[in-house]
Amino acid sequence: MKNITALKVLDGYRVWLRFNDGAEGEVNFSRKPHTGVYAPWRDYAYFRRACIGDSGELRWDEQLDFGPESLWLQVTGQPAAALTPAGDPALAHA
Repeated sequence: MKNITALKVLDGYRVWLRFNDGAEGEVNFSRKPHTGVYAPWRDYAYFRRACIGDSGELRWDEQLDFGPESLWLQVTGQPAAALTPAGDPALAHA
């Protein structure tokens, strides 16, 4: 299971993340629409309040969160099968 262990909010709606396996890198949220659940991001001060949740997820208050596995895939460029035991592709769609 992947968990975020460190984060830094960068300029331009980007976040640098480190994971419990040592992987680290940036995720760019600038293309997310600033409507619906993302409407609070219109205020960049709100975006800067990103934090790590109790389950190792990226979170903004109690309104919005991103699971660490999906962010790990973005940072590393690995396929979803890399998250399964021994990379078993049969479990990638479970």
